[in-house]
Amino acid sequence: MYEKRFYRELLNNDLCTFSVSVGETDLSISCDNNLDEKAYIAIMKARKTIRDYIDLNEDFKTSLVPIVDNKVSNHLINQMLKAGQIANVGPFAAVAGTIAEYVGKSLEKHSRNVVVENGGDIYMQSTSDRRIGIYAGDSPLTGKVIIKIKKEKFPIGVCTSSGTVGHSLSFGKADAVVVLSKDTALADAVATATCNKILTKDDIIKAIEKAYNIKGIIGVLAIIGDELGVIGEIELV
Repeated sequence: MYEKRFYRELLNNDLCTFSVSVGETDLSISCDNNLDEKAYIAIMKARKTIRDYIDLNEDFKTSLVPIVDNKVSNHLINQMLKAGQIANVGPFAAVAGTIAEYVGKSLEKHSRNVVVENGGDIYMQSTSDRRIGIYAGDSPLTGKVIIKIKKEKFPIGVCTSSGTVGHSLSFGKADAVVVLSKDTALADAVATATCNKILTKDDIIKAIEKAYNIKGIIGVLAIIGDELGVIGEIELV
């Protein structure tokens, strides 16, 4: 069943925006011009790569713990495996961010500005500053917390995990955990791992500090109810 993605309304945008869906992959993409056909091809390639690997290793999709496979040469699969190992979660915790970045990088050949959003996980390349509003479900902070990303920071991955919003598996209770990294797969996996650790407001500080100490993480933000915690290079406006 389709679930309306309200958070897509919280990204300030002066670009050409279009949607491309294939199976479970539902992307909102913004570029200098409409590149839906090229995006579709990139999605199909990414999904085939992932499906082919699942056929060889079913645990890749279902495991909740890291998987090690030193025989893999494909970059996309390695990204997911490595992200899961670093964040101590299953590799599929990074699938949305990985696909977003894969599609985004493929479109950069045709557009100077590319924003690919995949279920709350975003890959961004931009020639100007961008702002992203945080959707945190029923939290009173929804839509009131805005992250400003300066153009010098691009390309970047901005990934969100929630224990109260959406259908993705989470063991935590945070309304939103947002992680920034140059590696979108890593940001996705760390967002999931961090959200899993936040059960009450008292868990915020310890959880975001642990995430920020991971090499490659630029900043972390967490919201539960009316409480917010932030660490690292995140500019709020």
